[in-house]
Amino acid sequence: QVQVVESGGGLVQPGGSLRLSCAASGFILSHFVMSWHRQAPGKERELVATISSTYGIADYADSVKGRFTISRDNAKNTLYLQMSNVKPEDTAVYYCCARGAFSTTYWGQGTQVTVSS
Repeated sequence: QVQVVESGGGLVQPGGSLRLSCAASGFILSHFVMSWHRQAPGKERELVATISSTYGIADYADSVKGRFTISRDNAKNTLYLQMSNVKPEDTAVYYCCARGAFSTTYWGQGTQVTVSS
């Protein structure tokens, strides 16, 4: 059974840090292109960061470049998003996504991140 479960969200002050996790089961995470997306209230879902399957090459949206880091632990079959120097505009529900061959796509249920003092 395929499962994608995000965790680690919460309330953080501006300038603070937070690490999100995405635990995958039922498939091998490193065989998929993994990504983090976010959706703020009243806005469309946007891509935040991706990491390629074979070589683990990361790419970021301009809005988070230099502040967020995407990584994965193949042994734990888990994806991470390290968020640093967060801003109020980073407030959103963060989703983990796995994309494989033949348009196979798995989404998690999301985890809320709120940046506020």
